[in-house]
Amino acid sequence: MSGERPRFPRSVYETGDEPDPRFTLANERTFLAWVGAGLALISAGVGLDSLASALHPGLRLAASVVLVLGGMVSAAQAWFGWMATEKSLRLHRPLPATTLAIVLPVVLGIAAVLILIGILA
Repeated sequence: MSGERPRFPRSVYETGDEPDPRFTLANERTFLAWVGAGLALISAGVGLDSLASALHPGLRLAASVVLVLGGMVSAAQAWFGWMATEKSLRLHRPLPATTLAIVLPVVLGIAAVLILIGILA
């Protein structure tokens, strides 16, 4: 259409053919779920630093930083994962593997170890 606004990001939407809307919407739901996970990690990091005064201060800070950084990485990776998946859908290629399935358990594991040591210290 002549009055249609260009969609953002153009590098995605100007690639290949328009996929089945169900796949695009599923990709968007996955993106939002990973953003929600990132927000949860950031909230947990802020809450831990604000409320867990019984923990060793250095370990509490370290765990909080790990959680907040993990949330930032989750949000950024959600964006790049969405773009890669949408491009794959548009080009009729296999979907890319996700790296967030590795990031979240590692972040949570490191934070849990720091918190456990902080409780025991």
